Amino acid sequence: MKILILTFYYKPDLCAGSFRTTAFVDELQKLVEKDTKIEVITTLPNRYHSFKQKALACESVGNVTIRRIKLPGHKSGMLDQARSFIKYTFEVLPIVINKEYDLVFATSSRLFTAFLGSLVARKTEAKLYLDIRDIFTDTLEDVLKNRFLKLLIPIFLQVEKFTIRSACRVNLVSQGFLNYFKSVAPNQKFSFYPNGIDNEFLDYDFTKISLTSKEIILYAGNIGDGQGLDKIVPECAHILSDCEFWIVGDGSTRSKLETEMQRYNISNVRLFDPVCRSELLNLYAQCDYLFLHLNDYPAFKKVLPSKVFEYAATGKPVIAGVAGYARNFIEHNIKGSVVFDPCSVNGFIQAFELLPKTMVQRIEFIEKYQRQNISQEMAAELLLI
Repeated sequence: MKILILTFYYKPDLCAGSFRTTAFVDELQKLVEKDTKIEVITTLPNRYHSFKQKALACESVGNVTIRRIKLPGHKSGMLDQARSFIKYTFEVLPIVINKEYDLVFATSSRLFTAFLGSLVARKTEAKLYLDIRDIFTDTLEDVLKNRFLKLLIPIFLQVEKFTIRSACRVNLVSQGFLNYFKSVAPNQKFSFYPNGIDNEFLDYDFTKISLTSKEIILYAGNIGDGQGLDKIVPECAHILSDCEFWIVGDGSTRSKLETEMQRYNISNVRLFDPVCRSELLNLYAQCDYLFLHLNDYPAFKKVLPSKVFEYAATGKPVIAGVAGYARNFIEHNIKGSVVFDPCSVNGFIQAFELLPKTMVQRIEFIEKYQRQNISQEMAAELLLI
C-alpha cells in the first residue's frame, strides 16, 4: 500500500497543523504493514519569519519519506500565504503526477491543501481523506476588506464544494463546522477528531515559578487579524497596571499591537518571539493565567482553537474571549476557566476578577483529549475507507 500525506506544516515547524499531522503520521506508521510506504510532502519550516528552524529537504524514517519544499519568505499576510500555497502546489504536482497511491490524506486550514489533495487523488485514482481545520471561505468573507478580492469568493465556494465532495470521508476538528459543511456536501460522511494534548504536556510540572511579584497573564500563538489582540490587550494592560501581559508569538498584526501599546503608553506588556516547545513550557510555568482570544467575526463562532487543549493541560486558570462553539466547549469542559465576549475590555476585566487564583485539576479532560489516542483513532479510520 502507498499513502500520500499532504500537509503545509510538519515537524519541526511551530504551529497546530504541524503538531497535529506529525502525531497523526507517527500513529499511522504504527498501524500499517511494514511494506506500506508513506510519503509526506510538506514545507521547510516557515510558520513564523522570526523563528528559524533547520530541517532536511528530504529524509526517511522507517517506511516514511518526508519531502520538504522551500517557500519564499513571508510574514503571514494573506497575499504572502497565497504565494506560498501556489509555490507549494507547483512543487507538489511534479513529484506525484506519475506515481500511484492507494490513499491520499490532506490536512488543510486554508482549503487549498485539501483542494490539491482532491486533484491528486482524482489523478491517481486514490481514495481521499480530508482533515479540515478551518472554514476558509467563511473566514474570508469576514476578514477581506478588499472589494476586488471579495469578488473571488464565489469561485472559492465552487472549489470548496468540489473538494469536500471528492473525499471518501471528511474529518472536522470542530463540531461547530458540521452545519456549514453539511450544506456544502449533504451526502458526505463526517468525523470529529479534534486537536488534543501532546505528550510533552502530560508529565510537565507547571507549578508557578516565582520570578516576579506581579501576576502574569500569558498569550501564546499567532498574532493576526483572527486573534485581534490589538483590540483587547493594550487597553486591558492599561487598566490592570499591576499585572504583566506576556505575548508569545508573531503574525501579520503584531505591528498593530505594538502601535496600540505605544498609544496607551504601557510598559507592562512583554512581546516574545516564537519559541521552541521546551521554552514555551517553561513560560507556561512562570505565568499565573493563560489568555485566549479570537476576533469578533461570525466565522469564529464555529471554530475550536487548538490552544484550548494545550492551555487546559497546564492546570492554569484560563481566560478566553471567544463566542459560539468554542465558548460552549470551554464552559462545559474546562474547569477553572472564565469566558467573555470577544473584544470586550469590560468583559475581560470582569472575567479576570472571577478567575481562580490557584492551579486547577483537569484529569478527566486530559485523559479524554490526549493527542496520541485521537491520532491513533483517526489513522485507523483512514485505513478503513
